[in-house]
Amino acid sequence: MDRFLALQLFNRIVELGSFTQAALALDIPRATATHAIKQLENRLGARLLDRTTRHVKPTLDGQAFYERSKRVLAELEDAESALSTRVANPHGTLRLDVHGMHATMIILPRIAEFHERYPNIEVVLSSGDRLVDLVREGIDCVVRAGQPRDSSLVVRKLAELPEIICASPQYLARHGTPRHPCELEQHQGIGFFSRGHDYRYPFTVIVDGKVHEYQASGWISVNDAACYTSAALAGCGLIQVPRYRLEDDLKAGRLVQVLPEWTCPALPISALYPFHRQLSPRVRVFIDWVRELYAEKFGAVAGH
Repeated sequence: MDRFLALQLFNRIVELGSFTQAALALDIPRATATHAIKQLENRLGARLLDRTTRHVKPTLDGQAFYERSKRVLAELEDAESALSTRVANPHGTLRLDVHGMHATMIILPRIAEFHERYPNIEVVLSSGDRLVDLVREGIDCVVRAGQPRDSSLVVRKLAELPEIICASPQYLARHGTPRHPCELEQHQGIGFFSRGHDYRYPFTVIVDGKVHEYQASGWISVNDAACYTSAALAGCGLIQVPRYRLEDDLKAGRLVQVLPEWTCPALPISALYPFHRQLSPRVRVFIDWVRELYAEKFGAVAGH
């Protein structure tokens, strides 16, 4: 078995946790897979995999080798695709990380359409609100809300989402309804923070043409978008979120918008990817597709 196929096999074993499943995925005999990994370990002079009767997992050396070989395989696939006649029909694995609400409410409900358009792309999608190291974790592209802070990434804006400030009727009955943005600081705000950072994002409102920040007090903070809404529904305080996420709760009266006379700054949504993915056909077609998706739902972004 050549080195390229051996690397593919090793990566699939690590990802699937099974010699048998990896062999099936690559359409090779199980015995051939076992022999190829033994040859790879002998050539490297290190044991790469711990084998049990039920599971296979990488050793410390194996994990380090996996992280590097994963990037090597991605580069080789990109180079092959860029020079082949299959650029119009890209293939290979596309690794995405998408903010949880955008995954469940926008991208995943339509992902079958992406597969129909590009049937040779295998999508591996992780979701959540945590920050990821794209290069270290081998992620091709992420979709994130807010202003991008990592200048080493390519940024493609997808949408600007109108935001509102709201609370439950129970909270407003107990604490009153703010009549001016400056009163926000006298209210309970549900904190939202990024994992590993204790920074509480303030409320932002446009007053007299300028963006003003108001830091409310509060007794609870969360780092998950669904928990943020749930805490507001439970009467824990005010939240500021894109309106599209709350349409059902607003219509049902479970949440009430406050300060509707003032506008909140729109929340930018962007796709970000490392510079070394800039020419990847898989990433390029995903960016084009997801931009269409957001433009259809929220309108095209000016200048994009």
